[in-house]
Amino acid sequence: MIRITAAPRRRTGRRWSVLTPLPIPTLPDPAPVLPANGPGPGPEAGEGLRAMGVTVRFGGTTAVDGAALTAPPGTVTGLVGPAGSGKTTLCDVLTGLCRPARGTVRLDGAELTGRPPHERARCGLARTFQRPTAFWSLTVRENVRLAAEIHAVTRRPPGRSARDRWRRRRAARHAAGEVADALLERVGIAAYAQRPAGSVPPEVARLLELARALAARPRALVLDEPWADLSEPRGRALEVLVRDLAAEGPAVLLTGSDLEALIGVCDVLYVLDAGRVVASGPPVEVRADPRVRSL
Repeated sequence: MIRITAAPRRRTGRRWSVLTPLPIPTLPDPAPVLPANGPGPGPEAGEGLRAMGVTVRFGGTTAVDGAALTAPPGTVTGLVGPAGSGKTTLCDVLTGLCRPARGTVRLDGAELTGRPPHERARCGLARTFQRPTAFWSLTVRENVRLAAEIHAVTRRPPGRSARDRWRRRRAARHAAGEVADALLERVGIAAYAQRPAGSVPPEVARLLELARALAARPRALVLDEPWADLSEPRGRALEVLVRDLAAEGPAVLLTGSDLEALIGVCDVLYVLDAGRVVASGPPVEVRADPRVRSL
């Protein structure tokens, strides 16, 4: 604690004069939890989400075997493979839910390997799951607003001083409701805003999870089987939305089991089989690869 002492006064003749006030020490800003958009640029800033040499074993079974992929910023990257090929396990490694036996994970050059999921989320990594998760007793809007509020208090906003950052954080919390309304409109489920999350159809629950992920304003977005449960009109709308999201800058990584469904959406495809990446590159080239045709 710093004690600030009032400046003493002295008498000169018949008048009182005030000595020059003691200098007030400048309080240092609190130690940052994380910068506004993550841990700051690393030596390879702008590389997006990258996994290198990832291996995961469960007992005597190797679920992922030396897998490597890169999801660059502003692009849609697809991870495709048959059921049981290791797609979800690799997503778990990327987001910190599974610790690999070997390998590293980086986001814009910053090392994420070994960090828990909540720290990776603060770094700007968001994810949806095959089975949607939400606070089912809250309304759809409350779920997204809560995600926006959590983002506001856990991600350090820009600012030249602690007071400036505090004001920006408070403003972000107050704007959480507006953010929720805009995101629900964007993913196409605004009509369900006041419905309890536990009572909505499966396709709405899936889009709700996407809205919650977007509330964190991620730098990298991992979508695990995002078209599951969606009707054809909503599926086509999601394709357009995914392309629009990537155009705004973040890295987008999709997983799926149907190669043809991802070809029209993705810029780059990785094919996973038995835990190994057997092909990668532009979608047209990957589709023509004999190793992919044999799957």
